Amino acid sequence: MAIRTSPGTNRRSAQDAYDAPVSDLWQGVLFCHLLAMAFFAGGQLMLAAVIVPAARRTGDEETLRAIARRFGAGSLVALAVLLATGIAMASHYDLWGEGVLQAKLVLVATVIALTIAHTRYPRAHAISGLIFAATIAIVWLGLEI
Repeated sequence: MAIRTSPGTNRRSAQDAYDAPVSDLWQGVLFCHLLAMAFFAGGQLMLAAVIVPAARRTGDEETLRAIARRFGAGSLVALAVLLATGIAMASHYDLWGEGVLQAKLVLVATVIALTIAHTRYPRAHAISGLIFAATIAIVWLGLEI
C-alpha cells in the first residue's frame, strides 16, 4: 500500500499514518504509551476521587504521604515512558508538524513544570488540580492524533 502525501507537500497526513499497516513493533510502542498514560491519568483520578478523601476522613496523613511518594515515583517512570514512546511515534509517523501534537507538547511541558512545582509545594492543592486538568486535556488531544 502506497502512503499518500498531503496535496502540495511530501508529508504524510495524520490520517495517512493511521491508514498505513501497523507493525507489531509500533503496536507495542503504542501499547506502552497507552499503558503509561492510563497509569498517569488513572492514578491521579484514583488519588483525587478515592484515596485522598478517605485518608482525610481518617486523619492518616502519614499514609497519604507514603501513597503520594509511591505514586510520584511511578508517575516519573510513566512520564519517561510517555516521552520516549511519544517521541518515537511522532518521528515514525512524521507528525511533528501537526498542530494538535504541538498543542499536546505545550501541555506536556506544562505538566512537567507543574509536577516539579508540586514536588516543592506538595500541599498546594491547586497545583494538583492543574496537573490533572492538563493531563485530561492531553488525553483528549491524543484522541485527535
